[in-house]
Amino acid sequence: IPIIVIDKVEHAIPLAEILLKSGFKVLEITLRTACALAAIEKISAAFPEAIVGAGTVVDTKQFSQIKSAGAKFAVSPGLNKTLVLEAEKHNIPYLPGVATSSEALLAHQLKLKTLKFYPAESMGGIKTLRALAEVLPLHFCPTGGINADNLLSYLSLPYVCCVGGSWIAPRKLIAKASFAEIASHAKLAQTILKNAFN
Repeated sequence: IPIIVIDKVEHAIPLAEILLKSGFKVLEITLRTACALAAIEKISAAFPEAIVGAGTVVDTKQFSQIKSAGAKFAVSPGLNKTLVLEAEKHNIPYLPGVATSSEALLAHQLKLKTLKFYPAESMGGIKTLRALAEVLPLHFCPTGGINADNLLSYLSLPYVCCVGGSWIAPRKLIAKASFAEIASHAKLAQTILKNAFN
């Protein structure tokens, strides 16, 4: 899943177009910029086939905002019971982040099945993830430090359903409208995946 930070709303459509053409149907637009909601709305309207989600959801009021904008899922960097309940209230698929066994246990008690493991590499990467998965029946989407060199190591784990990363469409390249370079990153990612799983 490309994790995207958009600083200018006019970059939303050309960026989404390149990623979709490159085979990335699921896009996470982080709520780190003033135009993030507008970007979600524009991409969702222009590309109904895209599954556009909102990342960096940290406040309950954001759930109604992202749903109105057309987001199909929500992602948070951490785990908070209030946010879990709010996501349920709005009936929006939700991926809260965990990094420790205590957070993973709380997620299990809240009846969550799939979580973001963040920041993956900083928190011990595959070794930590393996330890969590051995004791709790959970699935994970690792993000944070995932790139072309390590994504297959994560995706080969049975309890990893997907990975997320900003390396395909880095914020700096989006800000410079370097869409050709982003397209080459996306092509590389798809090549790695096809060679591994086809």
